[in-house]
Amino acid sequence: MYKIGTLNKISPVGLTRLTDDYNLVEDVQEANAIILRSYDMHEMNFSKNLLAIGRAGAGVNNIPLDKCAQQGIVVFNSPGANANAVKELCLSGMLLSARNIPEGLKWAGTLIGTEGVGKAVEKGKGQFAGTEIKGKTLGIIGLGAIGVLVANAAEGLGMNVIGYDPFLSIKAAHSLSNTIVTVDALKDLYPRCDYISIHVPVMDETKGMINEEAFSQMKDGVVFLNFARDKLVNDTDLLDAIADGKVKKYVTDFPNDTVIGKEGVIALPHLGASSAEAEDNCASMAADELMDYLENGNIVNSVNMPNCTLGPKKGSRISVIAKADSPALEIVAAIADGDVVSKTRGDYSYTLAEVSDDIDATAVIGEGVIRVRVL
Repeated sequence: MYKIGTLNKISPVGLTRLTDDYNLVEDVQEANAIILRSYDMHEMNFSKNLLAIGRAGAGVNNIPLDKCAQQGIVVFNSPGANANAVKELCLSGMLLSARNIPEGLKWAGTLIGTEGVGKAVEKGKGQFAGTEIKGKTLGIIGLGAIGVLVANAAEGLGMNVIGYDPFLSIKAAHSLSNTIVTVDALKDLYPRCDYISIHVPVMDETKGMINEEAFSQMKDGVVFLNFARDKLVNDTDLLDAIADGKVKKYVTDFPNDTVIGKEGVIALPHLGASSAEAEDNCASMAADELMDYLENGNIVNSVNMPNCTLGPKKGSRISVIAKADSPALEIVAAIADGDVVSKTRGDYSYTLAEVSDDIDATAVIGEGVIRVRVL
């Protein structure tokens, strides 16, 4: 019987996917696996019972990935499960900025108690006249699960779309409309776009990538949309670009101390994945990933270990998390009684093998081996 702990409120739809072999526990120190959303785990001490963490969402900045890897804890996320929710909010962001909707709503609220509201509306509405998005050009930085959906939907609304992604996957390429133009460099995207939307993860290479140099290459009056992470944008350079008229509007789902309340900023309270459907989808995917790992040893959609699978388990298996330079694969291969698969990611390797029921797990314990499980 496996024990599952939760941090944050997790969708009941996802939790109901857990079979009778699982118990929910309140004390996460007892848990073999944890499902969470945005709870910050960086200061947590992990129990030796903990085998895996399932993030009900895509971003994993709240989880100490290296620390987990060092302790043999596999971290999963739920890529694509909330993609449609973020896509719809991103499209909403474009419409909010194009039609000056936030300003219009705020002004309409000032008419409460005014005599002849209808006449006042007709007299004052011209100050909020905006533009249509049809015929405008949208640039998309990052063509992953969300970026592709935004690109296809925007094209369906009559926009011209230009995409950039130096790591475009085969799956994403097949999903992307074949009439959407892609470029090999951001310098070929920036000056052509009326709207630009970013959909990339935060890494050392991407932190602050939208900066003074990037803004200088954009059209005057561009609308920049950020439904990825705030750390992708240099806030000081952004506010300077707004003051200079380079950026007409900045629409973000990640308000922070620097941009909140500033002129030209439309700040949403991190609503991207906050739809009932997205929360259900993310929790369901996380639960499925954890069960597959705990029961079968399969790793799919891990962010700190290599993906590695042998499909459904028929007999016994042994799984080994080790340092990449460990001789674990050779040892496991020597004692295996069937298929063996081994993958490496960065400093870590994962080996999964079919074995006989009387396997001696201690035979694998050695230099560089972090965790051994017999399933």
